[in-house]
Amino acid sequence: MRPQSVMLTFLGDHVYGRGVCVSSRSFIEAFGRVGISEEATRSTLTRMVRRGLLRRQRSGRRMYFGLTPTSAEVLKDGERRIWHSGVLNDADEDRWTLIGFSLPESWQRQRHELRSRLVWAGFGPLQNGLWLAPGDVDATGVIEDLGANVKVFAAEPRRPTDMQALVGDAYDLAGLGERYREFLRRWDRADPASEAPDDLARSLMLLTGWLQLIRSDPRLPLRYLPHDWPAEKAQRVCHALHERFRPEAARIAGELLDTVPDESWAES
Repeated sequence: MRPQSVMLTFLGDHVYGRGVCVSSRSFIEAFGRVGISEEATRSTLTRMVRRGLLRRQRSGRRMYFGLTPTSAEVLKDGERRIWHSGVLNDADEDRWTLIGFSLPESWQRQRHELRSRLVWAGFGPLQNGLWLAPGDVDATGVIEDLGANVKVFAAEPRRPTDMQALVGDAYDLAGLGERYREFLRRWDRADPASEAPDDLARSLMLLTGWLQLIRSDPRLPLRYLPHDWPAEKAQRVCHALHERFRPEAARIAGELLDTVPDESWAES
């Protein structure tokens, strides 16, 4: 697990919405439970501050870290994906968002950045410079700051388009399905993550893995997915285990969290 991914899981489950800043020592103690070293934790905190995902706040001789508007939005999105939107798209309407873009060949960095953002937002490639995503996607955040020539359309399929084949070409369904099955092989058992020292570690491992998985899932319409699609079962397992781990994980987190009030909350 990438330390930043674990950091976001921990912040989302135990810090988001509380209006507090957390000491670096608390992060080190929590992440040591999942095998992340003190050096890696400190490096991740510094990197997230540099990227605008955390802010520093000193209290006495100790340094504390709090959320920024950017990280709060990331955590809000993660909360929505885990607990509200769900992994199945059973909408009756067959609506899609199309994005067409043109970038000079010399813009390799912008091209890579745009494609990464498109995948993150649930888009798959139709052909060179033309991508599609299920539903109505607000593409403003995808294209901003890149200076690209981008056009966005809402679309519905028409005959003779074979949407089943098109979806199969644009998305790696076999790979995504296997990732859900791997999640089930790891977690759908009587004693999952038995190597972890406690339920806080198990909870961090569970939700970090689940978030990484569902953020790679474009939530394609159910009608275009294989009949044995494993996402819904994996979601049930994740939610049930989180409820099982939550009481003890919250107790442990409460004991190790060293916090101070977030001064930015008072200012806002």
